[in-house]
Amino acid sequence: MNSTAHHDERISKMTFASVYPHYVVKVEKKGRTKEELHQVIEWLTGYNEKNIQAQIGKKSTFEEFFGEANLNPNARLITGTICGYRVEELENPLTQKVRYLDKLVDELAKGQKMEKILRAE
Repeated sequence: MNSTAHHDERISKMTFASVYPHYVVKVEKKGRTKEELHQVIEWLTGYNEKNIQAQIGKKSTFEEFFGEANLNPNARLITGTICGYRVEELENPLTQKVRYLDKLVDELAKGQKMEKILRAE
């Protein structure tokens, strides 16, 4: 399934601050912690706790959020389906990065071991 230009544009304009609380609720409802969520976000983006809070505070769009991030080189190892899309097949780089994050949060909520989620080669 290919993403559409409208879908890509909508994702780029969404703010990280608007989605972040949903990530927290999703993982905590499944018995995981906010600290584990932050570990996953830091692995993918390079953002530590202070950086995450800064991105939330300035209401960064996903375009700004990932534009300032230092994407983990092993992010390319994230594969599978999330929200009906195969993340490895997404053509829009920003949409793919957002779906990488969604996939990692989903794996965390499903109880996968952190070592597997953080994809060490």
